[in-house]
Amino acid sequence: MYRLTGIFAAFVILLGAAHSPATAQDKTITVFAAASMKNALDEVDAAYTAKTGTKIVASYAASSALAKQIEQGAPADVFISADTDWMDYAIGKKNINEASRVNLLGNSIVLIAPKDSKIDNVSIAAGFDLSKLAGDGKIATGDVKAVPVGKYAKAALEKLGAWQAAEPKFAMAESVRAALTLVARGEAALGIVYSTDAKVEPGVKIVGTFPADSHPAIIYPVAATTTAKPETSDYLAFLRSTAAKNILEKYGFKFLVSPST
Repeated sequence: MYRLTGIFAAFVILLGAAHSPATAQDKTITVFAAASMKNALDEVDAAYTAKTGTKIVASYAASSALAKQIEQGAPADVFISADTDWMDYAIGKKNINEASRVNLLGNSIVLIAPKDSKIDNVSIAAGFDLSKLAGDGKIATGDVKAVPVGKYAKAALEKLGAWQAAEPKFAMAESVRAALTLVARGEAALGIVYSTDAKVEPGVKIVGTFPADSHPAIIYPVAATTTAKPETSDYLAFLRSTAAKNILEKYGFKFLVSPST
């Protein structure tokens, strides 16, 4: 009997020893972020994990898809959208802690072509003929009805008078990164993506930049979800830090807040 009791006690001690480190390692924050954030945010998250030991699990997709996933109960702690509309949508569905919302980053949209394309130095202004420029090729961007980059692209082209003629040539992708890939592979003659995307893809070149006043301001809001873990506030504070600012600006994002230390 005594021997069995001793074995049981030893088992309990072993179980406790095995369980404790796992609990420490299980400290994670789940971030749902716009696809265009991937390279920059991966580096920010690595810096945060190195500093705190907390692991960041990031899921990247179009902001529209992420907002819908959060609405359906996906377990996210943080949402970073590539436009204010989808953050507003998530707030309207009571999925976001509105008090935690910060308009963190800005960006610009550019016209890209495959790196070996003959197209170069396009002057993007009122009256420019995107349809003619694309020739028989396709123009890739995000779905103009839902994906933020596509919405910005359509708004700019409508203002510049180029949308109607070019619309039939558009290949609508599920995210900005999918559109970027189409151009890099030569499956589309041109694409409209964020300048930060073009910067991380060696298979494309920027051939023109859309005037900032041709589309709504490109703003990336960040916020905690209503189901966020308590430690999420520390991660959000890190996103506003000088360390995060330096990384994000290196990738071409504009930092819209005064950085904390």
